Formats: sequence, structure tokens, C-alpha cells
Amino acid sequence: MSSPMTASPEIEIAGRRIGADHPPYVICELSGNHNGSLERCLSMVDAAADTGCDAIKIQTYTADTITLDVDRPEFKINGGLWDGRSLYELYQEAQTPFEWHAAIFERARKRGVTIFSSPFDETAVDLLAGLDAPAYKIASFEAVDLPLIRYAAAKGKPLIISTGMANLAEIETARNTALEAGAAGVLLLHCVSSYPATFADANVRTVADMAARFGCPIGLSDHTPGTAASVAAVSVGAAAIEKHFTLARADGGPDSAFSLEPAEFKALVDDTKNAWAALGRAHYDVLGSEQANLQYRRSLYVTADVPAGAILSRDNVRSVRPGIGLPPADLDKVLGRPAARALTRGEPLAWDMVGE
Repeated sequence: MSSPMTASPEIEIAGRRIGADHPPYVICELSGNHNGSLERCLSMVDAAADTGCDAIKIQTYTADTITLDVDRPEFKINGGLWDGRSLYELYQEAQTPFEWHAAIFERARKRGVTIFSSPFDETAVDLLAGLDAPAYKIASFEAVDLPLIRYAAAKGKPLIISTGMANLAEIETARNTALEAGAAGVLLLHCVSSYPATFADANVRTVADMAARFGCPIGLSDHTPGTAASVAAVSVGAAAIEKHFTLARADGGPDSAFSLEPAEFKALVDDTKNAWAALGRAHYDVLGSEQANLQYRRSLYVTADVPAGAILSRDNVRSVRPGIGLPPADLDKVLGRPAARALTRGEPLAWDMVGE
């Protein structure tokens, strides 16, 4: 893919380097699962911090900044998790009020966790800039809103852009627009904009393809159940994982059905980082951790007492564990030759025990 500006394979958010050569950057998305309670939202921040996530993300909009309160068919949701609801009604329920933001940011910072948000219009960008947000996240549905991307990018922070529903040309345009407008790097998230997404639709191999095409770090915004897709994405190079979070799915909430509970999210953090560590590099030599076990590999041993001069055969020599004797590859060189001395069952075979 061509670009008017060169994308970097790494970005930095609040001092944390993000790229394929670093452990995955795990983003805990609180979304609207606060259920309209600031106290619950702050409890979610605390619970998220306890999981070991790298960042907490919220969403910054009001129903009036994201849609219109009109009674027309196209403003009604057909099918899926929110079937029959109006966009305005859904976003009224799910919004995180602007007046909560300072308290939420303060709590996250007190807990030592990076926090940023998805702005959905310019007023949201300005609010977040006033809170010194270290990055901005552009949601999949807004990835085609180039004026919003330009406005957020002009703040000079990194931009994270989800790519659900976007084709290659739209992704390239969004990335280039962000870089041209002054973003301090771009992180693209492969995303399937269905809620919940199925494993069959996850297509996490797209992560590796995007990395080859776009030259910037690539992650996964994961709406599938559980943690499997996220771990799989790390195995193909995902530099970041974003996943929705709730205190308890049983409590309900707009996004609770595809959100992880605290213990599950901690498992996500641990599993994705362990998966990254396990990737390592192509390696064929003996590792330091294997060195002590070399002695237990197979080797040639005397398996029955052998008088001096008797012929060595499969009846009295074979390969067994441990590995003190001759290599098993030497078996054919040994068979049919005489014992140089009397041999005792259980002795490791050596060349000075084999006659000519």
C-alpha cells in the first residue's frame, strides 16, 4: 500500500511501546456497561486495573452527538442484540456522561493505568484533550468520518482506528488521513462489527495481512466470546487486543453479552502475554533449560550379561534411556562384533568394550 507518509511499525502511548516486538497491549473497554451509574463505572475501573490490563478505554458521546432523535425506519435497529431499539434510545442508555469523565480519568490514573477514549464528535475530542488523553480511538462506524479523524489526529497523539466493515481502500484512506493530519502514529485494529461476533467470522489471519500491507502496528478489537480469538490473533502478530469488560454479565448492560468478567479478563491478559512470549523465534539448538535432560536421551546399554569374546547382538545390546552409552546411531556398527571383556547387564556401552 502506498502512503504519502511513512507509517511506523511501532507507536508509543504513555511511554508504552506498542508493536509486534513487544508484549500485546491489552485494552479494557468499559463501554456502556456502567448501566448509568458513576459509582459502578468507578468500580469497573478498579476491577479493570486489577486484571493487569495496559489501558482502560471509555466512549465519549451523547445520544445527540452520535445520532438524531427522529422516528424514521433507518434509525431503528433490525436484528441482533439490540433488535427493535432506536439508535437514540440505545445511545441514551449506553452513553458515559461528559461530566463523569474527569472522575473516571482520575480514578484510572490513581490506579496507575493508562486511560483514553473514543470520541464521536469534535466536542468529545476537545473534552478528552482537556483531560490530556494520551491517545484517541476511532470506532469502526466512524472510520469513514474523515473530518473526525483529522480533528482528533491534529491533537498530535497516536490514533487507534478500528476497521470493522471497512474495505482496503477505506482503511488506507483512514490511516493516511490520520498521519497527514498530525497523528503521532496509527494503530489499526482488525474488527468484526457484529455483536457478538462468531469465530467463523473472526478471520484473525487478517492481522498478519494488514501488517504486511499497512506498515503500522495491527491489533484486534475482539467481539467473539471468550479469549480464543485474541490468543490466536497474538499468534499471527497482533500488537494490541481490545475487549469489552463488565463486572458481571448477569447484571445486564448494552454490551454485557460479549464482555468478559474480571477473572476472565485477567485470563485474557495472562494468556495473550504468555502466547506472545511463547512465540519466541525459530530455534533448533539445545536450550539452557534442556541441558540437564540430555543425559536422559536414549543410548546403547548392555541388556544381558556377556562373556568376554561373545558376539554382541540385539539380545544383549539395545538403546534405552538414559544417554550415557554410545549413540543409538552406532548400533549397526556394534552388532556382530565380540565383547572386548566380560560385560554386565546395565553397563552403558563404550567403544573400549567392543572388540574388532
